[in-house]
Amino acid sequence: MKVKIRIKDTVEVISGRLEDKGKRGEVINVNLDDRRVVVQGVNIRIKHQKQVQTQAGRNIKPGRIHFEVPMDISNVMLVCPKCSEPTRVAVQRTDDGAHRVCKNCEATID
Repeated sequence: MKVKIRIKDTVEVISGRLEDKGKRGEVINVNLDDRRVVVQGVNIRIKHQKQVQTQAGRNIKPGRIHFEVPMDISNVMLVCPKCSEPTRVAVQRTDDGAHRVCKNCEATID
């Protein structure tokens, strides 16, 4: 099934963790096989890193690493750039190809 959310789209989280619900962010990565997206600034986890010495003799500093974790694509909704509201997306086919269209204001997204 084709995914209507692409990299660099602005999306809003509509379900999931309470602290992430309602947040908006830009899509960093889309994984089509697992139907998961990574959204900037949303679904952040912390990894505790120990100090490690590499083969080149340098040290990786210890500390806490913050990173975004993929979330299911059904938990986000595309935000229309014209009306700036979360919306469903339709695909409209014309002679020049297929374009994504906002269901609320019928503006072309691409």
